[in-house]
Amino acid sequence: MNQLGIDIKRKSQPIMVVPHQEAWHAEFKDIGIRLRSILSTEALRIDHIGSTSVPGLAAKNIIDIQITVRDFDKLSRFIDRLVANGLYYCEENQTDIFVGPEGDEARHWKKRFFKEGDGERSTNIHVREEGRLNQRYPLLFRDFLRNNATVRMGYEQIKVRLSEIFPESIDGYLYIKDPLMDIIFEGATVWAKNTGWLPSDDYL
Repeated sequence: MNQLGIDIKRKSQPIMVVPHQEAWHAEFKDIGIRLRSILSTEALRIDHIGSTSVPGLAAKNIIDIQITVRDFDKLSRFIDRLVANGLYYCEENQTDIFVGPEGDEARHWKKRFFKEGDGERSTNIHVREEGRLNQRYPLLFRDFLRNNATVRMGYEQIKVRLSEIFPESIDGYLYIKDPLMDIIFEGATVWAKNTGWLPSDDYL
């Protein structure tokens, strides 16, 4: 057990990073359209996030989706509706982790997390509040990688190598990948200021 309480020797399902699949975007759209039909205007944005949302980037074959909501205090019916439509609510997972100076601001990192599917298609659904840092983070991180081939290629190499070093430990894989993402995010923040970045409008 390391100083963060992570057991990098604990085995998990095999960590497999595969070449980018063109089908990932279409799969997101199918899932996102269904989520929109369930949630209607309660979802402000439904975005494809994570590595599968970045063309050309190798990734684990898991679709990550972010649902942006206006107010966490009004989520009870929202959660019930998703559960009634077959999503598993991971009640124990209610915060993101960040190593930077805003990491002590708990309000920035609240979320709700759902999973759907298994086998060949697994989906992670992250529900975050509009305007919080953790809601902005995956959108900026995604758009930065889409627009910077050098960072994208370096990030891919590290992920592939981590999957080789920790082939059966998601804890070991994330132990190194998560702080790396926060380092990249610092560069993305500078890029956002220099370019006047706004989140891309390809949400559902």
